[in-house]
Amino acid sequence: MRHATLVALVAVAAIGFGTPVPGAAQDPVRDATDGSAEWTLPRMADGRPDLQGYWTTQTFTPLERPDHLADKEFFTEEEWAFLQDTLTAEGVDPSAREILTLVDIDDREELERYKFQGNRTREERHHIHYDNEIWLRTRVPKGLSSRRTSLITFPRNGRMPPLTDTAAARAAAEAAARALPSAFDSHLTRPLTERCLAWGHEGPPMMPPSYNDIHQIFQTPDHVVVFSELAANPPRIIPLDGRPRLPDAIRQFPGDSRGRWDGDTLVVETRNYAERRRFRGAGAGLHVVERFTRIAADRIHYEFTVSDPATWTSEWSVELPLVRTEGPLYEYGCHEGNHDIRHILEIHRNLERQAAEGTSRTDSR
Repeated sequence: MRHATLVALVAVAAIGFGTPVPGAAQDPVRDATDGSAEWTLPRMADGRPDLQGYWTTQTFTPLERPDHLADKEFFTEEEWAFLQDTLTAEGVDPSAREILTLVDIDDREELERYKFQGNRTREERHHIHYDNEIWLRTRVPKGLSSRRTSLITFPRNGRMPPLTDTAAARAAAEAAARALPSAFDSHLTRPLTERCLAWGHEGPPMMPPSYNDIHQIFQTPDHVVVFSELAANPPRIIPLDGRPRLPDAIRQFPGDSRGRWDGDTLVVETRNYAERRRFRGAGAGLHVVERFTRIAADRIHYEFTVSDPATWTSEWSVELPLVRTEGPLYEYGCHEGNHDIRHILEIHRNLERQAAEGTSRTDSR
């Protein structure tokens, strides 16, 4: 049924609302990517901004500001230009998203070394892996999202707010439980990602994954659909018709989203998350507000604010540009061929048998 609903919405978007209205009915604004160029905001037949198309969130900008950057909120123009040239160069590993967190930007030699996968030692991330430059490099190479030193814009220090005492105790207890042998008793005790039930980056809110970071947006007067490539859950179908929210007792991994237009900005509020989703450690009180604003032919200004008073001492906000890209978007079949769960449990059963046999031999002596 969910697939039938999506097909119906796509058909409506393509036939009835997929073509922007003539330019005379659109608004000329300044292109955010070039202040000297005039750009016309495309609109749908109902007058709303046209957000449709393929968009990517790929970026080397870290979520949190690295410690070595202290209170530096923005790179200088010179630093930004250098990093863009460095990170988009031929042969760079697109999966090395931790590079700016681990390496000081003033250490040019170390940046040059670390950005190439083959230069890393066995102790470093992605030393043994696929050839990421071949597998993950996109037509437009991954670079920085902006001159910001972190995706987090609030708190102003560019870092996640502290956990509450209750949340810190909960996180410690969950970490301790994951280290116990009982964590391997069943597939039910394994993380959601291993079970292909939910990824940490899946929206809402949308966070940049390591790869396959394309999002396709469809639009009608009553719904907006966000179809993410690297996702375990179905496409997000966001109602715009003012319908009531789901009862509080009904909880879902992607929550329950409702959208509305605030001028030319699409605002989406999401609640009713399944508590075991644990987005960044949050609980059942997770509340996300997303804002989508088309600001250029090749860019949507995407920002979101996350709150959960039982988890963090304050809310936190992120700016993550959606940049126009090309399709197609490929199906991500996580469950198909997913042998990890079986192998992980098989290995632990083998370890248990070995331990039991060792105990028996000791007792027989």
